[in-house]
Amino acid sequence: MGRLFVMIVLITLLAGCGRKGALVPPSSTVPAAVADLRADQKGDRFYVTWTAPASEAGGKPLKDLAGFRLFRREVLPPAEDCESCPTAYHLLQQVDLEYPKGVQVDNNRYIYTDTDLKDGTTYQYKLVAYNRDGAESDSSRVRSKKVIAPAAPRLTAASTPDSINLEWQPASGVVADHAGFHVYRRRGGDSTTSVLLTATPVKGNRYVDRHADFGVTYTYVVREVLSVNDGQLVEGAVSNEVTGSLAMPE
Repeated sequence: MGRLFVMIVLITLLAGCGRKGALVPPSSTVPAAVADLRADQKGDRFYVTWTAPASEAGGKPLKDLAGFRLFRREVLPPAEDCESCPTAYHLLQQVDLEYPKGVQVDNNRYIYTDTDLKDGTTYQYKLVAYNRDGAESDSSRVRSKKVIAPAAPRLTAASTPDSINLEWQPASGVVADHAGFHVYRRRGGDSTTSVLLTATPVKGNRYVDRHADFGVTYTYVVREVLSVNDGQLVEGAVSNEVTGSLAMPE
């Protein structure tokens, strides 16, 4: 009788298991890896940026993202480099989504400003996302070499009825890897409206803004741009600020 009871229980359990769907590997429920990690140099700083993943590693919508851990290491010469060594990376910033500190958040994009850098050194950043259970995504990695950034240009502005004309002088002569200049504009003193006006670096030392609204005062700055590290763009120090608005027709 006892054996018969055990067999009935086993058959029942096996039958129950057969009615369930396929088992989901735990690794598929963790956050997907961040796909757009970047490290861009502006002046003497690196701006490390990324967007939060929207899905789990298995493809389902991600509903329990809790934060990120950002690590950094110095890349050594090939004979000495050891990325897998336990002491290679150190934690730069832990970002708790409920109380985010140490980063700026702009439309789901996270920005970490790294200022502790040495010229000529290549840095590698590693980022993992984690959920409320503490399970981590695969890591995302990016590296960038810190270069000596160009000094700030000197900027002036002149207004006409249909445009605001900018002109600048570089702090020094032509430098190696020079790619041009980036021009930024914001509405008055509102830093949240700052936009890059030039999709590609301006080759000369003049820019004509023909897309200004009448009655609005704009603030402009310029940065010299280098093309280094296999085409990576590096921005130099920011120029002085100038303001301009469309002039009244005569």
